[in-house]
Amino acid sequence: MNHHTHLRNHTHDHPHDHTHPTGLRGWFANLFNPHSHDHSDLAADRAFAENEMGIRTVWIALAILLLTSILQLAIVAMSGSVALLADTAHNIGDGLNSIPLLVAFYLARRLPTRRFSFGYGRSEDIAGIFIVLSILVSAGIVFWESFQRLLSPEPLENMGWVAVAAVIGFMGNELVAWLQIRVGNRIGSAALIADGLHARIDGLTSLAVLFAVGGAWLNLPLLDPIIGLGIGAVILLITWDAMKRIWFRLMDAVE
Repeated sequence: MNHHTHLRNHTHDHPHDHTHPTGLRGWFANLFNPHSHDHSDLAADRAFAENEMGIRTVWIALAILLLTSILQLAIVAMSGSVALLADTAHNIGDGLNSIPLLVAFYLARRLPTRRFSFGYGRSEDIAGIFIVLSILVSAGIVFWESFQRLLSPEPLENMGWVAVAAVIGFMGNELVAWLQIRVGNRIGSAALIADGLHARIDGLTSLAVLFAVGGAWLNLPLLDPIIGLGIGAVILLITWDAMKRIWFRLMDAVE
């Protein structure tokens, strides 16, 4: 039994205790009121299609983030900026957060067992919990670094290269965020939406770097940590929204 067979649980050997019109009359009847052998088949087909869409979206997101990281690493190589290298490594680490979600989507396609008689569909929600926790870690890092720079401002070097890398990081992460949130809403995946929100946070972080460059050019070094604290507050609001979505999913809440 393959994955499609499992998700559909489809069979055509059930008895028919009713008849259907044939010929031209039957064609018109099916045109305006198409017959389905089993409503559960349609639901299973839809679940399979949504699972496929989720997997495809995560793979596309990983490809975009990989390309973004490669471009940023190329800029690091040309600029020699250690700070930019650290920021790029942070973005790569955040991109790897999509892997647990990808694993969860694949697990959801596994056959039920005697121990897990309802299947592995909840694995997606568990991945969502880890994503929310990683968002909280990101918020903590942003607050910590912002406070450090507020107390001890440091001059930015290679500002032109840093600005280019920040624009690339923002565009790549925002594209991933738009894609994952859009598809997540379409297929009802709170975990995919949370991963998209995490990408949006990374994009905002890159945008903060761009503002920091602007502040350095204007000889306003404190602009960087102040904007960083503001973005940290935005991250907490985004985290709260993601936590509510995951909680409602886990509790089977009705919208």
